[in-house]
Amino acid sequence: MPTTETSPPASHRPGGRADASTSPAAASSAAPAPAASPAGARMAPRDKLILLLLCAAQFIIALDFSILNVALPVLGRDLGMGQADLQWAVTAFALPSGGFLLLSGRIADLFGRRRLFLIGLALFTAASVLAALAWSPAVFLAGRALQGLGAAIIVPTGMSLLTTTFAEGPQRERALGISGTLLSLGFTIGMVLGGVMTDALGWRSTMGLLSVAGVAVLVAAPMLLTESRHPARPRLDLPGAITVTGGLLALIYALSTAAQQGFGRPDVPVGLVVGGVLLAAFVRVESRAKQPLVSLPMLRRRSVAWGNLAGLTTFAMMSAVIFLLTLYLQEVLGLSALWTGLLFGVQGAVSALAGLVAPRVIGRFGARRTLVTGLLLQAGCTASLLGLGTGTGGWLALIAVSCGSLGHLWAIIAYGVTATSGVPDDQQGLATGLVTSSQQVGITLGIPLLSAVASAHIATLRADGSGFAEATLGGIKLGLGLDAALVAVVALLVAAGLRTVRAARRG
Repeated sequence: MPTTETSPPASHRPGGRADASTSPAAASSAAPAPAASPAGARMAPRDKLILLLLCAAQFIIALDFSILNVALPVLGRDLGMGQADLQWAVTAFALPSGGFLLLSGRIADLFGRRRLFLIGLALFTAASVLAALAWSPAVFLAGRALQGLGAAIIVPTGMSLLTTTFAEGPQRERALGISGTLLSLGFTIGMVLGGVMTDALGWRSTMGLLSVAGVAVLVAAPMLLTESRHPARPRLDLPGAITVTGGLLALIYALSTAAQQGFGRPDVPVGLVVGGVLLAAFVRVESRAKQPLVSLPMLRRRSVAWGNLAGLTTFAMMSAVIFLLTLYLQEVLGLSALWTGLLFGVQGAVSALAGLVAPRVIGRFGARRTLVTGLLLQAGCTASLLGLGTGTGGWLALIAVSCGSLGHLWAIIAYGVTATSGVPDDQQGLATGLVTSSQQVGITLGIPLLSAVASAHIATLRADGSGFAEATLGGIKLGLGLDAALVAVVALLVAAGLRTVRAARRG
């Protein structure tokens, strides 16, 4: 298929990485986007296929974040990995997927989004095959790391291609809503598939599923996607790329190591300090860069800032809830991977329903009220999990996580609308890029953060003489309590911040 080596107009501009420095004058001279349908019109059949393809790619990545969680004990026994090393099955994926996210988005803007999307898909698929065939822990972890690198390429380029195809307005909002919903559903469904497939076919089948899905998307993508890139070929913000990538890598490594072996290891505080310093340096670099990776002026818009804070929080905290509940169901209640997966299947069904209802709720009550209500519902349901016990609690876990997912999905769709509303047409791509980054950074950081808190408390309780189940439950409850408190605080802050925005607009 012939490609169009041009950038979409400003109202369609994807990703936000390379466009951060584009002036309105330059934006107005950009060539037309490939086949974007008019805002408010029905999607053309080809647009629907493109949306299906791009959402499928995002869905596969979300699956990979969680599909191994319930299979870790089986995987460890098969490959001879000790309990202390199992966390690296998750961390090896999380490090590159979170650390290289922004850098991949900028490279795609420079050298072609479609081209890099296909490279990321090919890398992810090949890495999935390697992980499925792994004959040693080192080979398996190498496959997971390459999967993470492929994910770091697929996510920003896929979102850029989505916003290139769908113009700002109802079509883009609908496309972003579907994408965000599937991203969250993929995490949950990964738990279900992981449990069912591990019990029936073994853990290697989970990696095999990702391989097959990756091949399917890779075959269809060249037939549907057209090329786009920034017309001015801006310079790569190398200092920004180094500081943000290094900062995220250090932070994720430190939190993952703390979750695995506690905060007592010297490299944990060193990693936290280094990560904090590098991310602070990134902010300073971006404030002075002519062509930054992230537009700091965009974050000064209150609706954008509060919306993305809500998105980062809801993704990070709900992914952590699912991870902690998996630990509870298997380690405390002793459920099998199959039953754990089936329990999360109910949550997945509720999430799908919530995603369908959310646009109507937003249409009736507004994005701000829906966002705050969703966050408060998520926080309240998470807080109810403090009633879990060592002998019973399966029904409470099922009901609470399902109801919490209802609020979570409302918050996902509402924050995407909030974070892109009131933004001029020539800056919509920047706002959309921040929405994407909030999703991915949230999913990447949530699990290691609260897992580290829970693991440290479990170690303390075990040292004080508590039994395994009691100590594990105590750590899980601490993590869940902190999770609920953070979501509730952010909900109140967002409510106050967005009320100020609305009052200012009226004035």
